[in-house]
Amino acid sequence: MSKIDTALPHVRAIPPYPPGRPIDDVAREFGLAPATIVKIASNENPLGCSPKVSQALTALASGVNLYPDFDCYELTHALAAANGVEPAQVLPAAGSSEIIQLVARAFLEPGRAAIIPQYSFQAYIGAAMSVGAQGLFVPAQDFAVDLDALLDAVTERTTVLFLASPNNPTGTLIAPDALDRFVDALPEHVLLVIDDAYCEYVEPALRFDSVAALRRRRNLLVMRTFSKIHGLAGLRVGYALGDPDLLGVLRRLQVPFSVSAAAQVAAVAALADTAFAERSRIENAQERARLALELTRRDIAFLPSAGNFLLLHVGAGAELADRLMRQGVIVRPVDGYGLQEWLRVSIGLPAETDRFLAALDEVHAAARQKV
Repeated sequence: MSKIDTALPHVRAIPPYPPGRPIDDVAREFGLAPATIVKIASNENPLGCSPKVSQALTALASGVNLYPDFDCYELTHALAAANGVEPAQVLPAAGSSEIIQLVARAFLEPGRAAIIPQYSFQAYIGAAMSVGAQGLFVPAQDFAVDLDALLDAVTERTTVLFLASPNNPTGTLIAPDALDRFVDALPEHVLLVIDDAYCEYVEPALRFDSVAALRRRRNLLVMRTFSKIHGLAGLRVGYALGDPDLLGVLRRLQVPFSVSAAAQVAAVAALADTAFAERSRIENAQERARLALELTRRDIAFLPSAGNFLLLHVGAGAELADRLMRQGVIVRPVDGYGLQEWLRVSIGLPAETDRFLAALDEVHAAARQKV
């Protein structure tokens, strides 16, 4: 018997998370020069990060021999001020992925269930399965979250409900008033985890007011990240907003010093540069619209998106992704979501969009010649 055989059965059953492939990995496999490769697979900010972040990290270099502040005092207070909440309502973490795991460990176990909308971030089901809980998928309606169906799926065994808006990988947005009604209608024994990873990309008038909802309901946890619009994906830093007692439970399970010193100072600096975040939002919206127009000209269907990516209907998604990757363009197949005929493409810089479109045209031209 191997060590794998003695691992817990529910852990062995977890599907491995398929990350976007790194540039160097693709370069090695296909013999490409890394500088020629375009990666538009992981919803990263193509503008990088704020110059203030680079300055803050440079200043930190002489202190990396010291452990970070376990309480994340500066970051916690900066986040509280930015969101209009008390510091006790903020919990910094090593990305929202850590928060998802903390929620599962605190509120799920065998015999309990987490409700997950169809086509949701795969980390939700992985976290539920990691503790032996049931992950119940609720079918979408035209690729959008069906709020009524989610409410109908709640039972006494339901203790957690994960919900993202905009949603990854579809990009769909829940109308703020509809989400408000849903928050109030959800039974109090269910912890609603709202994933706000892409909220900064939404037009301000269409954003859900998570903080206002927190004032009404204690069974609400809001997750946000610095990996997307702030461009800090490599540092792994995010945070939760919620009731102080709820956050206190999660903190009991948090690995000591999980938020590194570099992540803390970078997040504080990023939070202060509101101009960079706004520029990122505006340029993303412009380039997303341009890509949508070019796809329409090519008769390629896609879902309307409020995030920094588009989900394209292309036929054999994984096959097309492989062909594009051989040309040095990395996009994201989404087979693991049950979307075998789709591809997710992150919004890049204009030159990256052009490179993707040229590679797409070349692949389609080669396919036509074979017919």
